[in-house]
Amino acid sequence: MSSDLLRRFFRIAVSVATAANMIGTGVIFLLVAILNADVFARGVLNDPIRGVVEMVIFSLALVVFLQLPDVVRSNRLTRSDGMLLYLFETRPGTARIMTRVIDLVAGIFMGLVAWIMWPEFLDSFESCYFFTPPEFGPAPSGDFLADLSAAFARCEYSGTPGIFTAPWWPIKLVIFFSVTLCTIIFALKALIGSHGADLFDVGDRRA
Repeated sequence: MSSDLLRRFFRIAVSVATAANMIGTGVIFLLVAILNADVFARGVLNDPIRGVVEMVIFSLALVVFLQLPDVVRSNRLTRSDGMLLYLFETRPGTARIMTRVIDLVAGIFMGLVAWIMWPEFLDSFESCYFFTPPEFGPAPSGDFLADLSAAFARCEYSGTPGIFTAPWWPIKLVIFFSVTLCTIIFALKALIGSHGADLFDVGDRRA
């Protein structure tokens, strides 16, 4: 596979990661609005919004995994790179090889997480019985909205019943999407050299 084609794939992956990061940022703004509304409701109206804690827990998982691919893309994933910075000054060729190896190993681990998450997502999604008759509860009535509401009520959920609940499968789908995209980005960085001289530019880091 040519270097130009790999770089084209990398640009596409970067665009998707950037879009996911923007969605994650939107979730943060929404979460801030909910928290401020809850503060106002508690302090002024003495009537707090129910389920805010559950919403925060649910939203944080979305934010973390929506923004993770862009963190990987920009090489801001937490790691100890002191030795790499030193090697880029003294042995840049060795540092680039080590960077490729690190990206390859990281991609393998991300791929393993994706491999584990896919059946987890399927099990969670199938617990709703969107497309098949449920094993329990009333049979589909033929009313699309009523059947959809009943399906969501059957889903594996997070939260506190009676206060706030949300199905788990969207979170698991986002996790699968995130780690799959991270796998692709790590693999492409390993193949095209991780842009080592650019991503670990010592002059930029010291600035």
